[in-house]
Amino acid sequence: MFLSKRFYIFCVAAVILFLAGYTFPVLFLAGKVLLVAQALLSAVDIALLWRKKNGVYAERSCAARFSNGDPNPVRIAVENSYPFSAHIEVIDELPDIFQRRDILFPLHLPSGARKEIVYQLRPVKRGEYGFGHIRLFVSTTIGFVVRRITAGQPARVKVYPSYLMLHRYELMAIHNNLTELGIKRIRRIGHHTEFEHIKEYVKGDDYRTINWKASARRHQVMVNTYQDERSQHIYNIIDKGRVMQSAFRGMTLLDYSINAALVLSFVAIRKEDKAGLITFAEHFETFVPAGKQSSQMQLLLENLYRQQTTFGESDYSSLYVHLNKHVSKRSLLIIYTNFDRVIGMERQLSYMQQLARQHVVLAIFFEDAELRDFAARRPQTSEAYFHQVIADQFLYEKQYVTTTLRRHGIYSLLTTPENLSVDVINQYLEMKAKRLL
Repeated sequence: MFLSKRFYIFCVAAVILFLAGYTFPVLFLAGKVLLVAQALLSAVDIALLWRKKNGVYAERSCAARFSNGDPNPVRIAVENSYPFSAHIEVIDELPDIFQRRDILFPLHLPSGARKEIVYQLRPVKRGEYGFGHIRLFVSTTIGFVVRRITAGQPARVKVYPSYLMLHRYELMAIHNNLTELGIKRIRRIGHHTEFEHIKEYVKGDDYRTINWKASARRHQVMVNTYQDERSQHIYNIIDKGRVMQSAFRGMTLLDYSINAALVLSFVAIRKEDKAGLITFAEHFETFVPAGKQSSQMQLLLENLYRQQTTFGESDYSSLYVHLNKHVSKRSLLIIYTNFDRVIGMERQLSYMQQLARQHVVLAIFFEDAELRDFAARRPQTSEAYFHQVIADQFLYEKQYVTTTLRRHGIYSLLTTPENLSVDVINQYLEMKAKRLL
């Protein structure tokens, strides 16, 4: 039980009347009347609020798993079973990691009414989060006493890589609206199929497949037949070293890479390619063989869920050795990393060159959009000129890394974290259209 602000205001008013009663005796009597009335009304308030064991009921409902980096809806249904209207303040006990203090919702519910509260939570770290109880602070129209009611049950939710983004891409793909997300329509060179053999024309064959030279030689209409292209192997290789701990809008580069890898795997499987996963840091860690079966996306999601960065330097030599052991077929290797300086790239260049001799390698690293905007400003002081020169040097090194990798036969993509998923998909579609795989 809590005493409300209104209760203390009436107490202060009674004290003022008592003090004024030394000058005006009639006010002393008014203070007594006010105090007695307050006591009676408080007793009525308590009787109304405690006449039922739980006069107000609340229940939380949310998904069993949250999507990392996306707004996730949480719903609280509140129902008033008192025979009178109630003023209610609803407080949901959130996981500590959110550090939010604004989840307080005032309601006025008539007797028997039910209302649903909806708010959004945006996690920026994968893991398991714990919700507490729902606290309801109920008062009547009198408003002298507040009753606290504990409702709802503690719940735990798992935060997975951005599967909501995955669903968006899926819906867009169904309606052929991927261009709204920034996915380019790439004109493919040649057919979407591979030539198989020449056969005689039968009714129903596509006129566009007629082979005129063969028809002239055989003196009858001949057509080309095609078979579907063979599936290519696509491996998302995620660097989990310390270079991936940098954060952008609350999410680490590792989390952006995980979200992009998940979406790209989905697109690759829809393109009849096989998607796999590799993670490494100081050692070679996760390996999921490339596949396109219906359970592949769930397998990738479960393996990406538990990935965490380390504080060590990534070992590309270990990556090269284990890739030779596990991946024998020529594949597209998409390496998510972050080369901040040229010297960091040069230490790993020899191993990436060896990988590029056997596979198609696409190295993805990140551009600091805030640094780029800072470098574009016009400096006004000598100190600002100095800072701009340093910023320009960092940007130049990023471009130099891109050029150096391409010069050594390694495809590269420099992008911002927020544009990563779209840029990676566009690069994959472009490489597939050019038959580089």
